[in-house]
Amino acid sequence: MIKQFLQDVCWGKLDFLLIDTPPGTSDEHMTVMECVPNCSVILTTSPQAVAAADVLRQVTFCKTTGANILGIIETLSGFVCPTCSDCSLLFNKGGGQRLAEHCKLEFLGSVPIDPNLSKYLDSGTLGSNRDTCVSYQSYDAIVDKLLGIMGVKCLNISAEDGG
Repeated sequence: MIKQFLQDVCWGKLDFLLIDTPPGTSDEHMTVMECVPNCSVILTTSPQAVAAADVLRQVTFCKTTGANILGIIETLSGFVCPTCSDCSLLFNKGGGQRLAEHCKLEFLGSVPIDPNLSKYLDSGTLGSNRDTCVSYQSYDAIVDKLLGIMGVKCLNISAEDGG
């Protein structure tokens, strides 16, 4: 199905195509590597050691296949209280950064669970609330870092512009 998705869809001109695959080194990953030569990879992990161990296998797979790893993102890096914005650690913190350092890869950042992000997205009010949304700020910093790594210049869009 991935091969059909990548080869039989008329995508037109794309700046980026993000493909979210399950953890591991399965057939899905091989298919993407075959269908999208010279692709770049962003790996994600949660803070736990067992999750980082799974992603370590993905790092080895990517290096073996010659995929360009842009970096590692740590997800589930705490829970942001929707009332006071304090962040509580649910699963520890720092597993993604330790993995990136161990593998000599770029650590792109960490993203906490933030109920307000879903609320703002569902209501269409993220633009006007992005300065107070902790996870938005995390994603924004990660995107800036990725664009810098890729040498892409991006216009700064204000909340009033719908950005």
